[in-house]
Amino acid sequence: MRLHYYGWLLCVKICVKSKSCSSLALLFSTMSSDVRLVLCGDEGVGKSSLITSFVKETFVPNIQSVLPPISIPPEFISVANNLTMTIVDTSSRPQDRQSLNREIRRANVILLVYSDHYTSERIPLFWLPYFRSLGVNVPVVLCANKCDLSVDTDSAEVILDEMIPIMEEFKEVESCIRGSAKEQYNVNQAFYLCEKAVIYPIAPLFDSKEQNLKPPAVAALQRIFFLCDKDQDGFLNDKEMNDLQLKCFNKPLDPFDHQEIKSILYKADVNLVTDEGISQEGFIALNKIFALKGRHETTWGILRTFHYTDSLSLSDKFLYPRFDVPQYSSVELSPAGYRFFVDLFLLFDKDNDGGLNSTELNSLFAPTPEIPASWTKSQFPTTTLCNEEGHVTLQGWLAQWSMTTFQDHKTTLAYLAWLGFEGPERGSTIDALKVTKPRRRRKTRPKPGKVDRNVFSCYVLGAPDSGKSAILDRFLNRPFYPLYVPTIKPRIAVNSVEMQGGKQCYMILEELGELEPAVLDNSSKLDECDVICYTYDSSNPDSFQHIVDLRKKYPLLDRLPAVFAALKADLDKQQQRSDLQPDAYTRELGLSTPLHVSATWTSSLSELFVQLAEAALNPSTATPILEPEEKESPVMPVVLASSAVAIVVAAVVWMFRTSRES
Repeated sequence: MRLHYYGWLLCVKICVKSKSCSSLALLFSTMSSDVRLVLCGDEGVGKSSLITSFVKETFVPNIQSVLPPISIPPEFISVANNLTMTIVDTSSRPQDRQSLNREIRRANVILLVYSDHYTSERIPLFWLPYFRSLGVNVPVVLCANKCDLSVDTDSAEVILDEMIPIMEEFKEVESCIRGSAKEQYNVNQAFYLCEKAVIYPIAPLFDSKEQNLKPPAVAALQRIFFLCDKDQDGFLNDKEMNDLQLKCFNKPLDPFDHQEIKSILYKADVNLVTDEGISQEGFIALNKIFALKGRHETTWGILRTFHYTDSLSLSDKFLYPRFDVPQYSSVELSPAGYRFFVDLFLLFDKDNDGGLNSTELNSLFAPTPEIPASWTKSQFPTTTLCNEEGHVTLQGWLAQWSMTTFQDHKTTLAYLAWLGFEGPERGSTIDALKVTKPRRRRKTRPKPGKVDRNVFSCYVLGAPDSGKSAILDRFLNRPFYPLYVPTIKPRIAVNSVEMQGGKQCYMILEELGELEPAVLDNSSKLDECDVICYTYDSSNPDSFQHIVDLRKKYPLLDRLPAVFAALKADLDKQQQRSDLQPDAYTRELGLSTPLHVSATWTSSLSELFVQLAEAALNPSTATPILEPEEKESPVMPVVLASSAVAIVVAAVVWMFRTSRES
């Protein structure tokens, strides 16, 4: 690869002071504002002369041995208009070794200069191992200075043949160039290569030994292809290619250049280009050609537009933008967020059966690391609504993302970024989210009023074998299985609930399993819950007492809205062995009497889910009355008023007596 790159450098004249591009400001917004270039090499190779020739654009004889650091302002930088280059000269004398070490460690790039056979041999024997011994891992550009002294017309090829083994052994060497400070030959190009090595590093992209793009680069380009392939047909058509060009470089793709790209790819492999457009393999091959020809700045322009860092990972600021959530508030999808996930579902439902099967889900999540870890942990898709074939429906898809956003909005932000969401307003993934108004727990019943939320969390509590799991199954329209299986690991189910008036909300039902004691004793976990569903087996006389004991053991439950459900209502009702029967118990709490529900009665189940949603939406109607509301005592105002009147009367009497005495 570097043979082609070097040959390209010998053929192209680069005008450093005039090179510009209107789209470059966007590409470097995430980069450091300073490039620190350190020149190293043996004494007498011409390091200081190269610096003065670059700065003054003329050769200056008889200069001092080591120049002070020089800063080149952004307007004179060739590659980008917001970077300052600091050029640092060094001395290789033993007495200056400490200063040399310090500058090497601070370098962003090193220009290693040599001028003859002896100094060239010192490059692999001393200088490059020395850099490694200091723990420095920055790009190195080799410069053969004083080429004006060479009488060999083929010296360029000779130098290249000498440097290729070095470049293969030391991967930090980005490129090599021959020049002359005296003749002003390739001086600008040498400094341009150093700057380019920092801004457009080739090492993360290309494996010179394998002559191929590295796997992380291929993975990043595959994701970009996926996001640009709007119709998901596996090809970038002319419009999609032009859109990519506009997005990355702020100008349309010239039709001639577009045809030239197709011709190059077609000559490489006829399968890379079809009538439909450029395939994914063709897109990867095109960027490989860029790397081979030293045009990898084009690839970096694409990568950085899509928020990739030099390590070819998406930047943290892009994945996790600042998004403040006040205490007691929750996070939900905004209309733009729901619209994005609806479009994503419709795009990948290839068979139009109204559900996403495993193959379609894998295709959808192809540009992401994997399906969210929380989904895997909760055994998705068993957590949401599926059709008879077990494929996730659109309703279940939106419910799953509503739950994910409610529980961990940072996960949603990251996946919005990976999946290519572009905000209509702020251009950020945070446009897909919204923050609800804070709500606080009160020791007394909350004031009347609805909660400004559309997603609610409900803990389903009750004695073993009371029917909790059946409630979760039926919430997802799954068939009822009478066989009792104890719940060890926590279970979760999310679905939409349509209330009276047509308003729709999402309800998350959780059966806590073995984590129940830890959750109920944790105030922060209870703050995440909007309503409690207390269940008992109406056919088991000992079932209700479990609820009574549970509420005594965990007093924090008293602060939460609650709905009581008498399950297995299709069986014979039994008198409960408790001090108070369920109806009397709930009346004492100021709540509605238990709702009689059976997993086999669809209407009673729907009524239960609606009642849970109403309790979460209107907590004042379902929170237990534990303490009377604090009312202002009528005695205190009367006492205060009487005291005030007495004081006024006393003052009048005193003034009257005083006037008579005088």
